[in-house]
Amino acid sequence: MEKKYYNESIVGNEKIVASFSKNGEMLRLFYPSRDCRQFIDTMHMGVKVNDSNLIYLHEDINNNYKQYYIENTNILNTEIKNTYFNLSIIQTDFAFISKDILVKKYVIENENTIDLDVDFIIYSKLLSSFNNMVGTKIEKNIFFQYSHNYTFSIFSKLPIQSYRLNNSREEVKSGNLKDKDYIAMANDSAVSFKVGKLESGEKKEFEIYIYINDNSKKYKFDEIIKEIEEIKKNNTNKELENVKKYWNKYVKEHDGLNILSEGNDFAKNNKFEDDKLKLIKNVYIRSILLFPLLLNNETGGISAALEVDEQRDKCGRYSYCWPRDAVFITNALDILNMTEETSKFYNIFSKQTQSDNGMWEQRFYTDGRLAPCWGYQIDETASIIFGIYMHYNKIKNKEFLKQNYDMCIKAIKFLKKYVEYITLSENESNEPNNIFETNESYDLWEMNEGIHLYSCSAIYAAFDSMIEINKQLELKNDQENEELKEYKDKIKQYCSSNFLHKETKTLKRNKKDEIADISILGAMVPFEMLNEKEEIVKNTVEKMKLTLRTYTGGYIRFENDSYIGGNNPWPIATLWMALYQIKLGEQEKAKKLIEFVVETATEHGFIAEQVDNQTMKSKWVIGLGWSHAMYIIALSMLK
Repeated sequence: MEKKYYNESIVGNEKIVASFSKNGEMLRLFYPSRDCRQFIDTMHMGVKVNDSNLIYLHEDINNNYKQYYIENTNILNTEIKNTYFNLSIIQTDFAFISKDILVKKYVIENENTIDLDVDFIIYSKLLSSFNNMVGTKIEKNIFFQYSHNYTFSIFSKLPIQSYRLNNSREEVKSGNLKDKDYIAMANDSAVSFKVGKLESGEKKEFEIYIYINDNSKKYKFDEIIKEIEEIKKNNTNKELENVKKYWNKYVKEHDGLNILSEGNDFAKNNKFEDDKLKLIKNVYIRSILLFPLLLNNETGGISAALEVDEQRDKCGRYSYCWPRDAVFITNALDILNMTEETSKFYNIFSKQTQSDNGMWEQRFYTDGRLAPCWGYQIDETASIIFGIYMHYNKIKNKEFLKQNYDMCIKAIKFLKKYVEYITLSENESNEPNNIFETNESYDLWEMNEGIHLYSCSAIYAAFDSMIEINKQLELKNDQENEELKEYKDKIKQYCSSNFLHKETKTLKRNKKDEIADISILGAMVPFEMLNEKEEIVKNTVEKMKLTLRTYTGGYIRFENDSYIGGNNPWPIATLWMALYQIKLGEQEKAKKLIEFVVETATEHGFIAEQVDNQTMKSKWVIGLGWSHAMYIIALSMLK
């Protein structure tokens, strides 16, 4: 697969989602969920003008680009101006709302003084494997690419004038496609649609449709062709207006912080400068529009991000659901009035993925199947219980607590065993074959095994949440609640004994080193095991400011972080410090950190995993769900 790490923009609906480069090249297309399956290896669009070779729409030296979303929507426009032929092209990418169809709408205008004859050419290479080999077929003016599991159809109301089914990558460069066959054993093929003559000043519109069929439901081409003929009857401009209305309504309904209305309290109370407030709104709107594109609507699973590194060149991949990330995201969903989506995450996904021993593994596909892992993270199990009680505080529905009570009890039993294990003296023994004896928990960054302050703080919050759940359900089991309180006190005492540097009077992230780590703030926010005004906490934060704050104003995760080059600020870390400052009553300091995040977000309003310290541009994973969640949480805490 071609290396293409940066998803600059994203469009989609409940089942289909696609990402694009800054020049409008489609990089990835997922169906029927956000993480599986990804179809595209390479998809290039181009035009042949008169007798020219192929002009690639997304990477020609004579092309100028401008890309933007239609306001308050997941509809993407990419304007392409070819200065050699004076040909202007507007590409509009969007997904139907009620049908799983991706549309690429084109408006081509001849701004030259001479007539231009135009062909529109698509080169499509799908991901293929020995066990799921891709073939190609041309039939009824439709370009089919298919395997055992699916049929990937590209079609238009324009006529197909030529195609190449084998060895097409080189031949497509000339723009002259020739093939005698109608079917081939190939995963990369090219097709040419006839746009026709454009007189000087003339403009033409057409659409390219992409429709994916699950072959387990319909596998005869005749059946798929009938479906496509019905799709062609759609008025695309009318559908485009419907999609605009849908997303505009969606943004309005999910303006949970009332930031977008005229004269809102957020703008009055916080007094951001106009240019900063504009950026804040831009990122806020994009957050609202991003979250539904990360959600599995059937299970409630939440993808951390769209995938960026299928070949694992730089990381262990991203397009999975980590329970911890998801809990932060569900907090943001609740703030944005997406409470049904949050309930689904706990009622369906969390129940489906819990192990018999009560724990949750490191990560999952959004459909609930176990994803590749390399260990477990105890904080994820604790976070689920904490998240359930947070969600209850939003919806105040005791039925929700009842539905998830047994799941919480199983998780609490697992956490009790963990606390018992780590608090044992050297002379005491533990039950045999316990996971804790053979495998240490990773920290939240997945880089260090051992016992961690952040994880222990999450466990403290889980016990506290379980006590509150029992109270809300009026379960008058005083013995159980007293036992939970004892475990809560025990884990806090363990932290006091093991994560305190006595000489410097600062907190340590784990038992093995004294490296400053932004996740230590988790003990204060969100888990509230420690008070933000305690002297030891203030000392620790001062150490963070000296060691983790970059000269550009953001915060790195921890000292000597080497991931993806290292020493780059993370919006998550920067916003975590903002959350602490807000709890401390330091609103202005928090606002400066929030401004750093929105100033380094992409033009479209996406927050990345990191910020390049040199360029102050977004780096690595763009549109990271956890980053956007921390942003929404920080805004909600501002008065």
